[in-house]
Amino acid sequence: MFGGAMVAIVTPFKNGQVDEEAFRKLIEEQIAAGTDGIVPCGTTGESTTLSHEEHDRVIEITIDAVKKRVPVIAGTGSNNTAEALRLTRHAWKAGADGALLVCPYYNRPTQEGLYQHYRAVAEEVPIPLVVYNIPGRTGTNMLPETLARLAKIKNIVGVKEASGSLKQMSDAINLCGPDFDVLAGDDIFTLALMAIGGKGVISVVSNVVPQDMAAMVDAFAAGDLEKARSLHYRISPLIDALFIETNPIPVKAALAMMGKIQYDLRLPLCRMAEKNEGALKKVLQDYGLIA
Repeated sequence: MFGGAMVAIVTPFKNGQVDEEAFRKLIEEQIAAGTDGIVPCGTTGESTTLSHEEHDRVIEITIDAVKKRVPVIAGTGSNNTAEALRLTRHAWKAGADGALLVCPYYNRPTQEGLYQHYRAVAEEVPIPLVVYNIPGRTGTNMLPETLARLAKIKNIVGVKEASGSLKQMSDAINLCGPDFDVLAGDDIFTLALMAIGGKGVISVVSNVVPQDMAAMVDAFAAGDLEKARSLHYRISPLIDALFIETNPIPVKAALAMMGKIQYDLRLPLCRMAEKNEGALKKVLQDYGLIA
C-alpha cells in the first residue's frame, strides 16, 4: 500500500509558531522532486512539542497542500491509547491516507500491551495504520513476532522499522508476508532493506535531497543496482551529518542554511553546538547544496 521514498517532513516554526507559508513551500518542493509520500507530525516534525491544536492543524495543512497527489501518512502516535485514538480519528476524518503510530513510549508496555494498543486503534478507526518501531526513543522494541500478529489485522498495513537491526527487519518481512509494507526508519538502511524485500523509506534526508533519495529508490525498483549503489554512497555522508546531533536539530539547521526555513526549534531541543554546525555546513557545501 505504501512505499517508495517518503519524507518525514519537518514542522517549520517562525517566532515560536508553526510557519504555514514555509511548510506549504516545503511540501510543494517535495512533490516536485519526486517524493512518494508526505509524513507530517512524526519525530522529525517535532510532534512531541506540538499542542493538540497545532498537531491537528499541521495534518490539515498537509492534506490541503498535497491535494491527493501523493499519500499523506499522518503521525498520530501517543503513549496514551485514548490520545492516539483521538489523533488518529482526526487524521482519518481530515482525509489522510494513512496514520503512523509510534510504539508507546515511557510506559514500556509488554509485547501483549503493544498488541492491544494497536488493535484498539485499528478497531476504532478504519484508516490504514503503520506501526513505528523506534526503540532508541521509546524504550520498547516491537518484536517481529508481535508485528506478525498485528499484520493479521486488516488495516494494519506496515511498519516503519528503526530498530537498527537488519536481522529484525528481515524477520519482519519473513513473518509478516509480502503484502505487509516494511519501511526503513533509518535512511542508511534504505537500500539494504529494499534488497531483502522492504518497500521503501520514511526519510529524514529527503527533507534536504528529496530528488536523490527518490532517484535511489526508483533506480533500485527499475533494477539499476549500479545507479542505486552510487546514490547510496553519495547520500551517506549527508545522512551521517544529519544525525550528528539529535534529529531533527541538524536537518532544521541544514534547511535554514539552505534558506528554506527559520532555524527555530522548541525546547528541550536547541541549536547545534558550534563545532557540529560547522561540520554540517561543510558537508552541505561538499554536496553542492550551499555556497
